[in-house]
This record gives sequence, C-alpha cells and structure tokens, in this order.
Amino acid sequence: MLDVVPMLFALTIRRRANSVLGQPPGHLSVRGYGCRMALGPDPAGVSVAELVATLSYAADLGLGQPMAHCMRQTVIALRLADLVGASDEDRRATYYLGLMMNSWCHADAAEQARWFGDDISFKGDGYETLGMNTAQTVAFLVRRVGSHGSGAQRIRRLAEFPLTGHALVSEFLRTHCELGAEFAARIGLGEPVAAAVHQAYEQWDGKGEPGHLRGVAISLPARLVQLAGPVEVFSRRHGVEAARSMSQRHRGTYFDPTAVDLFRQHAQQLLDGLDQASDWDAVLALDPALSQRVSGTELDAVLLAMADLVDQKSPQFAGHSRGVATLAGEAARICDLPNDEITSIRRAGLIHDLGRLGVSNAVWDKPGLLTNPEFERVRLHPYLTERMLARVTGLGRSRDIAARHHERLDGSGYPIGLTAASLGTADRILAAADVYHAKTEGRAHRPALTGAQAGAHLRQEVRAGRLDGAAVDAVLTAAGHRAPTRHAGPAGLTAREVEVLGLVAHGLTNKQIASRLQVTPKTAANHVEHVYLKIAVNSRAAATLWATQHGLVGSFEIGQH
Repeated sequence: MLDVVPMLFALTIRRRANSVLGQPPGHLSVRGYGCRMALGPDPAGVSVAELVATLSYAADLGLGQPMAHCMRQTVIALRLADLVGASDEDRRATYYLGLMMNSWCHADAAEQARWFGDDISFKGDGYETLGMNTAQTVAFLVRRVGSHGSGAQRIRRLAEFPLTGHALVSEFLRTHCELGAEFAARIGLGEPVAAAVHQAYEQWDGKGEPGHLRGVAISLPARLVQLAGPVEVFSRRHGVEAARSMSQRHRGTYFDPTAVDLFRQHAQQLLDGLDQASDWDAVLALDPALSQRVSGTELDAVLLAMADLVDQKSPQFAGHSRGVATLAGEAARICDLPNDEITSIRRAGLIHDLGRLGVSNAVWDKPGLLTNPEFERVRLHPYLTERMLARVTGLGRSRDIAARHHERLDGSGYPIGLTAASLGTADRILAAADVYHAKTEGRAHRPALTGAQAGAHLRQEVRAGRLDGAAVDAVLTAAGHRAPTRHAGPAGLTAREVEVLGLVAHGLTNKQIASRLQVTPKTAANHVEHVYLKIAVNSRAAATLWATQHGLVGSFEIGQH
C-alpha cells in the first residue's frame, strides 16, 4: 500500500477541472427570478452572455456547488483584473472564462463515476484537498476509489489506480480544455477566449495540463480565474482568512504569486458585496461584449453546441438532444403548426435536458432499478432546466415547453404532475418525441428498442392515457423517415470504422467492441486507434462529440431515404 502514496500524491499536485467545488448537489440558491413572459422565438435575439451564464449554472450543478458559484468566481476574477490593470481583451476573456471554465467538466463524468462513485459529490468534496496535507489528500482519494461497488471491484480499482490514475486525470484535464476551447470558438467568442479556456488548468509551476505551461506563459485571464475559483469556495465555506491561507499555501505552485499577493492584500475589497455583485442582472451588466447577440440560425447554432455539451454527460445520451429536436420539429411541421411554434419546439428539444447535469452519473448509468431517492433526483432535472433558463426571456416559449417534456396527460409525470388541461400541443409533441427517441437508445438498465417496438410502446402510452394520440401519430410519421446512419465518408472513415466509432461513442470498451464485432481485442484496439487518428481526437469524449456533430450517432435525418 505504501507504493500507492507517491502516485496518489502526484495526482493531487495537478489542478483538476473537477476540483473547483463545494456544497451538496441539491443545494440551490438562485435569486430574484420575478415574473416571466413566454415569448416567441428570439424577438430581439439572445445575448451570448445569457447563454454562457446559463451554462455556468449547469456547471455549478455538475460541480456540486450552489448555483452562482461560477458567477461569483467571475466577479472576483474581474476585480483582480482591475487591480492588475488588465486590457479590455483580457477582461473579456476573464469574464467568459470565469463563467464557462468548468462547463465541460462532465464530459467524462461516466469515467469519473466509474472510479470515484458519485461524480458530483466527488467534485463537490474535491476542492477541500487544497486545504489538506499530503496524508489527508491521499486518504481522500483512497476513500473515493474504494467507496463503491463490490469488494472485488474495490480491490481491483485500488490496485489499478496507482498505475493508471495519473494518465486518467491528465486525460480528463486535456479533454475538458480541448472541448471547452472548441466550444468557445464554436459559439463565436473568438481566439483570446478560446485560448484562455484551453489554458484553464495550467499551473504556475508548469505541472498543469494540457501544455505544461509555466509562469507568465499562461494567459492572464487563466491565471486570475484559476485563483478566483478556490478563493470563492474557501471564503464562502470557511471565511476570508481560510481563503488567504489556502492561496498562500499554493503560491508559486498552482497560483500566480502576484495574483496571490494582490488577493491577500485586498481580500476584503475583492469579496465585499459578492452576493449582490454576482446576481444574474449584475453579472450580465459586466459583459464586455454586451452588444453580442444571436438570433435565427446563429442562435440555433449556439443552442446546438449547448445540446452537444449536455449530451456528453453519459455515452448513452450521445446525440439525444439533436435527435429529439429534429424529430419534434418535424412532428410539429406534420401537425401544420405555425413556423414560430415549430422553431420554439425544435429549440426546446435542444435545451430540454440541460438539467441532466445536476444528477450524478451514479444514477444515470446505474444498471439496475433506481431507489426512491435516486428517482427523486431524476425527477428534478426538468425543473433544473427551467430554473437555469428562467431569466433568458428570448427563449421563454422554448424553455416552458422543455420544462414539461416529462409531464403526462394523466398527471403521472414530473416534476409538477401537470394534467391534460395544462399541456398544449407543443408540450405533447416534445413529450412523445423524447419518449420515442429515448426508447430507441440503449440505457444502462435496458437495451435499445427497435423502431417498431418503440412505436408499440408509444401506442400503449396513448391507450393508458399518458401520451396524446395526435402527437404520437405525428412523431411516428416523422420517425418513419429516419435515415440510416451514413456508413462511410466523413474523414475517410470506412464503414467498419463508422461502426466502431458509434460503439466508442456509446461507451463500449475495446474488449466489448471486440465481442460485439466478433474480432480480437487487439483488432478492436487497432480500429479505435485508426479512428482516433483519422478524426484527430485522443479521448472517448472528444470522439463522441465528433460523431455527434457529424450525424453518426443519435440524430434523425428527416426526409432522406
């Protein structure tokens, strides 16, 4: 067991994307929502800052933090930026990095849960390691690795972790940085923001990821937000002096010494009035690019990027939101709804599962039946979606539809238990589309159904009074146009490589892929390696995103036979 200690300690000296964390996952403290208006599709567009701020709430939930943690760290980082006289460009990058630094921390949540149990509670507890000594940190990691599963599984993990843990954590960090930077570029935030996101987990001493940059080679926005996150957690949990002590402990290792000295000298000023300064309206008012708004196809592109981000939560969800959006939008067209309503329904499909990020993969990926407490956590996710989007008025109509996708006509749905009198045509269409698409996808507790089996299930739900017959008819008509997955083409992938990529995206190991394809594990590993080389990725999460973006998993392609 002594041989385990050096490796576990080596892991702790790397700043982890999943260690900027705090309180229990169910703790919500969103303030000041007030009245809402259910508006039609982007009457005046939506600001990019609103959408990124929404993702900051999602990151809070996935990190086990009270909501507004990311907003609070953004305010602290901007105040530090003012003290150092940062340029306008650096202030803008600091603002967006503060809000979205941990937005991709769930991209490998399935792997995190496999090693550490409940991924959200692990991340929620992980920040405390910054205040621990070596022995305490080692004990924390050993407890988490050995905290779940059968006795044999625990022993196996404890034996394997010292050998594979370093590479595992490094891969997590690289994945978070690379996908986060790609996302920032994809939604139009520009190169300085994307660069700052890519450097979010570097360390002053050069021991961070992904580039092992050292000192001032790390961008100023990254250095400021790296300090602001831990400061927010420690000051909120333990007080200002604890935050001062923590920052000093890691001065010159994790953190920029100049930033630490400024914080220690001006701590009270930097933390004063933080609750008010981190309110939704106050944070949006700080946006250095206040005029950057998106509407029409540009808004659709940002929502699509957000949908892909959410569906990384688990391999079994790959492409789910895209597919539901396409299917529901086509069903709405078949129902001859107005164009604005079709747009609202399609966008609702893209955002309907944002709240999934607030539920642990220990629940989503559980192979057996859920306990009552676990199912209560599942029932919460549509409510979380609604709360995260509550202030984005330009998406009001889509938000309301999305929040009801698990409601049922007979009142048996969740989270509120609405009945037929409260559910409109759009609500009924999205509910039917979500059920159909989910049933045709494999889940941890069941295999995927065929289209015919999923259709029969929907018909049964109509007879039981839970789903609307007309909505189901429209969804099944739309689903009849489901195109087969493209079997070759993107990046020069062969038909077999497309098949392998689909299996990787759905979380299968090389051994499982070999069994599915009836080849040797070595052959399967060679296939995976060739696929990764062709599409220029190096992790399962990145491969899943690529496959989703290229329509190889999850998507319904309407009208193409």
